[in-house]
Amino acid sequence: MFNLRGKTILVTGGSRGIGAAIVRALAAGGAEVVLHYGRSQAEAERVAREAGNCYVVRADLAQPGVARELWEKALTFRGKIDVLVNNAGIAPYARVEDGFGQWSQVWNETLQVNLLALADLCREAILHYRTRGGGILINIASRAAFRGDDPDLMHYAASKGAVVALTKSIARGFGKEGILAYGVAPGWVETEMAADYIREHAADIARDIPIGSVAPPQDVANTVAFLAAGLAPHMTGATLDINGASYVR
Repeated sequence: MFNLRGKTILVTGGSRGIGAAIVRALAAGGAEVVLHYGRSQAEAERVAREAGNCYVVRADLAQPGVARELWEKALTFRGKIDVLVNNAGIAPYARVEDGFGQWSQVWNETLQVNLLALADLCREAILHYRTRGGGILINIASRAAFRGDDPDLMHYAASKGAVVALTKSIARGFGKEGILAYGVAPGWVETEMAADYIREHAADIARDIPIGSVAPPQDVANTVAFLAAGLAPHMTGATLDINGASYVR
């Protein structure tokens, strides 16, 4: 396990799935974790109890401006944040056949949660890191950022593609100030949210993944823990793929 003792780390969307696995991995490495959740209070508190070293904070990132409030709340835990892990995300369906109002609502909400709130948190982190001589940003993107997604998830792919571009821009623009920015791009991951789809399309998904199975959340969590440990500063700007070679760049 990577040594994360002394680090305070904010993880958004930490109550379930990939986020919960990330929280557990970081806490196991000795970090003190600010666990953000949006709706699942009971699950967030359960993960916090299991992981230990956690401070639980609620914020609805679908609401403009709330990301900044989340950052301020997170700072009250230890007065500093060394690593920000932007994991929170949504993927509702939006079909071109839907009415324009529905189409527009889904696009706006997805971009708000997946991109705009993430960007707001990145801004707060950059300003904070400047006062501390640097820090680490880890943004969870998606395989869809590079290969696209199904027509009813174009908005999701677009949001994640923007996350990758944002991460690269931060790395290029602020590296000289000791601010490191990384992306992590999972493909299919075995989570509660994806369980039904994976079960219904198991054969097709398996054929698409040379390694033969979807990734466990721990693969993503281990990657995040490695990046959070600061062991590869010259990797800043990179996005690491976790997709079983289903999309190789």
